[in-house]
Amino acid sequence: MIQITITCTDNLIKEFKVQGHAGYKAEGEDIYCAGVSAITQTALLGLMRQLKSEPAYKVEKGFLSCSLPDKLSEDEMVRAQVILSTMEAGLRSLQDAYPDYIKVNTRRCM
Repeated sequence: MIQITITCTDNLIKEFKVQGHAGYKAEGEDIYCAGVSAITQTALLGLMRQLKSEPAYKVEKGFLSCSLPDKLSEDEMVRAQVILSTMEAGLRSLQDAYPDYIKVNTRRCM
C-alpha cells in the first residue's frame, strides 16, 4: 500500500511524505503508483518553480518527501498552499477510488 502523510501547522500544509508501493502490478506497470507519483512529483516541481527558496526534498524508489522552506513571503505561502491543497485533493480522490492501494494521512499540528 502507498502511504502518504501530509503534515500541517497552523492549518497550512508544510510537508508531505510518500512511501511504499501499491502492489497492484509489477514495478513500472502499476497504474496506482504512477498516479501518485505524477501528482506528488508535479506538486514538487510546482513548488520549485514558484518559491524563491527551494523546498527540502528527497526522491528515491518508492519514496518522496518534501518540506517547505522555513521562511516564505505571504505571497509564496499562498502559492505553495494552492499547489499543496490541489495535490491533497488529487491524492484523496485516488484514495477514495482505490482504498486498498492508497492511504492519505493528515497530521494536524496547531
